[in-house]
Amino acid sequence: MGGRRVAPSESGDAVSADQRPSIDTDIDLRDDRGIRAAWNLHADELFGLAYRALGDRGSADDAVQETFVRAWRAAASYDRSRPLRPWLFAILRNVVIDEARARRRRPVPDSGHDDEPTLADPFTAHGSGRERLDQLLDGWLLHEALRRVREDHRLVLVETYYRDRSYAAIARDLGIPESTARTRA
Repeated sequence: MGGRRVAPSESGDAVSADQRPSIDTDIDLRDDRGIRAAWNLHADELFGLAYRALGDRGSADDAVQETFVRAWRAAASYDRSRPLRPWLFAILRNVVIDEARARRRRPVPDSGHDDEPTLADPFTAHGSGRERLDQLLDGWLLHEALRRVREDHRLVLVETYYRDRSYAAIARDLGIPESTARTRA
């Protein structure tokens, strides 16, 4: 993904990570400072999802920029008592769906590989664009949630829910009591 996406300050200098607001309910999207703060807090995560959904950096950058343009235009309808992040992700989801629809309408040169999805339709192999984007968003949210869990708990969660292993087998492999494995899941 390259370097961290940081919005320029009013003077044109980049705003450092420690100048970012700590919570997004303090952000007023109706002014430049608010948009910069929202960008600094959320642009990297939005880019990651857009890149996974669209498959190229240019389109992902465009999608993130369009997300912030739409957020700025709809700032009056944003309820500042609610977290900003989910609202931005909902906007991005719509932007990505719009881009996928637009790609379907634009002709794309054939790569010569009939079994590969084309750039015009990145979701062909995995269902409709909306379904694929929902899967990507769910996967990303799950990845983020697991990343925030302690490693010993994450290991048990992954082994039980994704590898369909029993608590007894996990406990045996980790050298812990089965009851401990159960409490970590």
